[in-house]
Amino acid sequence: MTETLPLNSVRTLFPLLSQQVHGKPLVYLDNAATAQKPNAVIEALNDYYRRDNANVHRGLHALSERATEAMEAARGKIQRFINAAESAEIIFTRGTTESINLVAHGFALQFLKPGDEVLITAMEHHSNIVPWQLACERSGARLQVAAITRAGEVDMNDFKAKLSERTRLLAVGHVSNALGTVNPLPAMISLARRYSPIAVLVDGAQAVAHLPVDVQQLDADFYVFSGHKLYGPTGIGVLYGKRRWLEQLPVYQGGGDMIRKVTFAKTQYAPLPSRFEAGTPHIAGCIGLGAAIDFFSQWDWPQRRQLEQQLLDAATEGLDSIEGVRLIGTAADKTSLVSFTMDDIHPHDLGTFLDHEGIAVRAGHHCAMPVMDFYGVPATVRASFAIYNTLDDVDRLLNAVQACRRFFCGQ
Repeated sequence: MTETLPLNSVRTLFPLLSQQVHGKPLVYLDNAATAQKPNAVIEALNDYYRRDNANVHRGLHALSERATEAMEAARGKIQRFINAAESAEIIFTRGTTESINLVAHGFALQFLKPGDEVLITAMEHHSNIVPWQLACERSGARLQVAAITRAGEVDMNDFKAKLSERTRLLAVGHVSNALGTVNPLPAMISLARRYSPIAVLVDGAQAVAHLPVDVQQLDADFYVFSGHKLYGPTGIGVLYGKRRWLEQLPVYQGGGDMIRKVTFAKTQYAPLPSRFEAGTPHIAGCIGLGAAIDFFSQWDWPQRRQLEQQLLDAATEGLDSIEGVRLIGTAADKTSLVSFTMDDIHPHDLGTFLDHEGIAVRAGHHCAMPVMDFYGVPATVRASFAIYNTLDDVDRLLNAVQACRRFFCGQ
């Protein structure tokens, strides 16, 4: 197979990908778990620690001013990247999980009460299940779950049936990390808007590196994602929230930088976004995420989408032709992720075999145990693609899966 897009040389910009694993050139197909980092991001982190390392805000010296300027510039880049109305609607967190927990904590305290309902889908990541279970336990609300079909798509009839005047919040993944399904958010949010006041939170962890996101057009009240899946550092994430919602949420943590004035009698809180950013932030992570967005934005969406669709189509067709392989998640609209099992071979054994061929995939339940239960499997093998992957990587994967079958099954 021959890669024809200009993106075919981008691999050279990611230093980690040049190594060998078990004596073979690395094929990295675990991008849904975390993406690799380009030189531009590594250099941005290095530059901050070598030249500008200082705490942000309130500092009067040059280093603090430079660090603050760089961090707030990154906030502005994120605002433009997802088309938020203002930079104050961008809250830095440790990642998608903390972003969801922040909102769930606030809803449990402020908005949910006995008899209310929170609606999620059966394909959610644990991070978009457990916080809502906790919120419901604390508030007396009830968790509702919209079913999925065997193809791995939301059952829209069941989704409509689960929406009601009792629904106070819809929390849904933009893209399933276990199945690759792209959920029909415009239709789902439009249906939710028939009931008031429903807030909508979108887990965009698996979407921001693969789909254009316009939070205003989408009309999401909250949109959350992690930097490390977008070629940025680990430990940094984003909570976007409409101002009217963020101003109503109670504070999540107390401490430095989220205060305006403190006395022993009472504390006055800072305005957005500082209100939700207690303590010293992950300054380098913020700057690194800004650098990742700059890097990623060099290529337009149609170009990236064309490449990833080629990879997905080739992997899906190739795996489907191998005897004993079962594809898990066959939605009509998917991003570049394929999950599968193989008869008589445990996914962990298959994943280990692939590793010895220099191919990094993810084998397990992918923090989506209810999805595994739905399909009646203990785990799947998941190969997920990024802008630095090629059709040769897909060939390596397919050949290794066939070799694994011959090794274990003699076929």
